[in-house]
Amino acid sequence: MPTPYRYVTPVPRQAATGRVAEVYDQIARDFGMARLPLFMTLSPAPDVLAPTWAVLRESLLAGQAPRTAKEVVAAGVSLANKCPFCVDAHTVLLHATGEHRLAETVARGETPSDPEHARLFAWATGTATAGQAPPCPPDQAAEHVGTALAFHFINRMVSSLLTGDLLPAGLQRSRLVRNLGGRALARTVRRSLPPGEALPLLRGLPSGRVPAWGAGTPAGTAFAALHATAGEGASLLGGTAREAVVEAVAAWGGAHPALSGWPSGPLAQVAPAERPAARLALLAALAPYRVTDADVAAWREAGGGRSDADLVRLLALGAIIAVWRIEAALAVATS
Repeated sequence: MPTPYRYVTPVPRQAATGRVAEVYDQIARDFGMARLPLFMTLSPAPDVLAPTWAVLRESLLAGQAPRTAKEVVAAGVSLANKCPFCVDAHTVLLHATGEHRLAETVARGETPSDPEHARLFAWATGTATAGQAPPCPPDQAAEHVGTALAFHFINRMVSSLLTGDLLPAGLQRSRLVRNLGGRALARTVRRSLPPGEALPLLRGLPSGRVPAWGAGTPAGTAFAALHATAGEGASLLGGTAREAVVEAVAAWGGAHPALSGWPSGPLAQVAPAERPAARLALLAALAPYRVTDADVAAWREAGGGRSDADLVRLLALGAIIAVWRIEAALAVATS
């Protein structure tokens, strides 16, 4: 039976131990699904898996801002990043909140009729190109910023490591299936979750500085861990390769890269032996939906057969470098 997984072999739920098992258990309880493909595909690297789940839980699932509003943000970011897997997933979750018309409106990329949702949708779809404060009450800003940044990271990992199909044979493209899926998740989605319960999963992991937008919040603490752990993927790139990727992302204006001449141009000065890893990191940062079998095969061959965990960490590095660029613009807007 076809699976959505590309390039890595997930840790099965029944075989999970330690941190991976703890994350799986919390996902099953708080998300309402025992098997979420994104988190399973990150499972070879528990140090990436745990903070990725933590930023999603503490931004999207817990807190005071309405879940429907945050789902609009998640779907809007996913549309802007051309991540159909995540768009479909959050269409189902919008159905789960009871907002059936809103779910299908957002899935089509159309502006919601409710003015508050329309403002949040416009903000979310523009977070990569225009640093603006979220249009919400100040006490909800951290949750909306956290949700947007979480999905800039998650979209990149999903597009790199999963197919575009949330369900077998693309069944999620059926409005009826999305509606029924949402109804099945309604009870879990409408629960109020206590903040901070994902943070114990981060024990023993490195942590960076808590971002100013998230100061004093569990989401900020979770992001500090994600910044540090994903950043450690830099050890998988040579110095020249790291510099080339960082410089290319720093020069990025938020638009999708050209189809021709990219990313060869930005990597022209990188040594040929380092180029496959640099290419994967840069693709994950700016065009993860263009990662191909050939890209991964070239990287594995150049590295003498790198592990699934190394692949997850390399792609996470590219994704977090892009998030840093987006976060910096949002930080100026929210300061």
